[in-house]
Amino acid sequence: MKKLFLVIVTFICIFPLTVKADSAKSSIVMDVNSGRVLYANNINEERLIASITKIMTCIIAIEEGNLDKEITTGEEILKMYGTSIYLELNEKMRLEDLLYGLMLRSGNDAAVVIANYIAGSEEEFVKLMNEKAKDLGMDHTIFNNAHGLDDETENYSTAYDMAILTKYALKNKEFRKIFGTNKYEVQTTNKSYLWYNRVKLISSDDTCIGGKNGYTPKAGKTLVTAFKNNDLEIVIVSLKDSDEYNNHQELSKEIFSNYSMYEIVDKDDFDLVIDEKKYYVKESFSYPLTEKEKDQVKVLASIDEEIKKGKVGNIEITLEEETLAKIPIYIKEEKKKTGGILEFFKNLFS
Repeated sequence: MKKLFLVIVTFICIFPLTVKADSAKSSIVMDVNSGRVLYANNINEERLIASITKIMTCIIAIEEGNLDKEITTGEEILKMYGTSIYLELNEKMRLEDLLYGLMLRSGNDAAVVIANYIAGSEEEFVKLMNEKAKDLGMDHTIFNNAHGLDDETENYSTAYDMAILTKYALKNKEFRKIFGTNKYEVQTTNKSYLWYNRVKLISSDDTCIGGKNGYTPKAGKTLVTAFKNNDLEIVIVSLKDSDEYNNHQELSKEIFSNYSMYEIVDKDDFDLVIDEKKYYVKESFSYPLTEKEKDQVKVLASIDEEIKKGKVGNIEITLEEETLAKIPIYIKEEKKKTGGILEFFKNLFS
């Protein structure tokens, strides 16, 4: 990660990143670390999302369920159609294995089995999905099922909302592992399964660290991927995309050729001394910047007289008059020296 050691006051106009072509009706590139939108194309336009719905199904199941729990399939699988892992009635499979089938092969049957286990019914599970969406600030999202099929009920979202969801989900180690797995094998009492991820970029592009695709005739092709280059990690979402895999690969290349991650404040290398008083911060701050932008970052430290729980001020980081972060500054309190046991008794009887 590159480090930034400068305070610049002069600003210039920074234009948004443009790409040669974008085959999607809506698309976005978001930095996973900061949430900064690095590329935007109709990002708040509500559209059907098809099977990228399963990102929400997966993260809720991980957070609410027991991954080692063996689940018995019920009649809910009999009504499912489209992409499937071909579960059999009364077959037993662990929740973790079902999640791999859900994400790698987009199993609609796995989705309803998971929903029934977590919430008792798909209807109740959908309530959890919409509650989570609300908590994450996905203001233009509505879920009506756990799988993404849209013949009877429909799931709507935006490129921005799905990027917010994926950014959140990637903080979970189990989700990250499933999202980035290319091949998975499992054995049940009924049969053996061997699944390969439908998102071929995971195996063909070294920078692609995960993905989930989707398709219905009404929604068109949808795709969510994550890429990482050095310390810069991004989420790409495209909706109604006619050339989704090439589009994501080209978008990732454009971003990585224009942006780098800069460490602006390093808590382990922060040395501020004023009038023999030492100050420190408890958190670091990194941000994706272009070559032009890195010279426009302004870092200002302010110290107040009043101390609140050790906090005495802030480091404010701005770019083009936009505040990127405010990091609290604390003062190092010197430990009072004691005179040992003799000093203790002297003070006690004085």
